[in-house]
Amino acid sequence: MDQADFFKCLSDPTRLDILKLILARKNVCVCEITEQLQLSQPKISRHLALLRNLSILLDERKGQWVYYRLNPNLPEWVNSVLEVLNSNIGSPISVQCE
Repeated sequence: MDQADFFKCLSDPTRLDILKLILARKNVCVCEITEQLQLSQPKISRHLALLRNLSILLDERKGQWVYYRLNPNLPEWVNSVLEVLNSNIGSPISVQCE
């Protein structure tokens, strides 16, 4: 995994909130993400696709629902960054309304 692509991916607040939510809950349905972040399903799906394309997240379909979780085979340096991110989570997400 390219480090520049990884950190560019983390630079988006929505993707960062998605990762925080998945770090807190481990296995999350798209509907839960849209509800927690108060964003549209197409917008969330676009961000999830980017995280999936970088192999940060894996998806699993269960009936009509798609669940996302961290890829267990991430490079060690990625896991270290995610550990720091996870240790700095006050609450699962921090969304600011505008």
